[in-house]
Amino acid sequence: MARYFDVHPDNPQARLLQQIVTILRADGLVAYPTDSCYALGCQLGSRPGLERIREVRRLDDRHHFTLMCRDFAQLGQFVQISNAVFRLVKGATPGSYTFILPASPEVPRRLLHPKKRTVGVRIPQHTVTQALLAELGEPLLSSTLLLPGQDEPMTQGWEIKELLDHQLDAVIDGECGTEPTTVVDLSGDEPEILRVGAGDPDRFA
Repeated sequence: MARYFDVHPDNPQARLLQQIVTILRADGLVAYPTDSCYALGCQLGSRPGLERIREVRRLDDRHHFTLMCRDFAQLGQFVQISNAVFRLVKGATPGSYTFILPASPEVPRRLLHPKKRTVGVRIPQHTVTQALLAELGEPLLSSTLLLPGQDEPMTQGWEIKELLDHQLDAVIDGECGTEPTTVVDLSGDEPEILRVGAGDPDRFA
């Protein structure tokens, strides 16, 4: 059964964050709120965690996973970024965007798109998520909590606990947005909008 953590939205309790990080470091799978919607997250190097995300969402090997990063400095360790792309991404973060970029050698190969060698990166604007990332000290391997056959991602912690109780190790209760991020592929010559979501796509037109 998943543990349910009622984390304060403005002043996340350090004790609870430490317990969640302990779960993550033991290959745990966590559902957590973001500024767009709920996401599934595990430790970056956790092969079991990755497989469990694939299982819950029934994903194939072409799915772009996202590295949820605390800040721009951390993001820059995991993707290769030109000066022009740097300005685009810097101007849109933190916020409701996921950027597809060529991965650096820091990213485990199993997380990469098999043909393009790219990965998604994101800097959230959510107090609880930011506090969790600070406590963890590294990006959180993540995927939107959108279940097979559903059109809308999940946004209620209690509902996630009820539905996925035996597939998760923890659910963090909290407020979140109701739309997934806007996904922008910046790995080519021109920005390509792969999904229109909470972030305004016009800034990349």
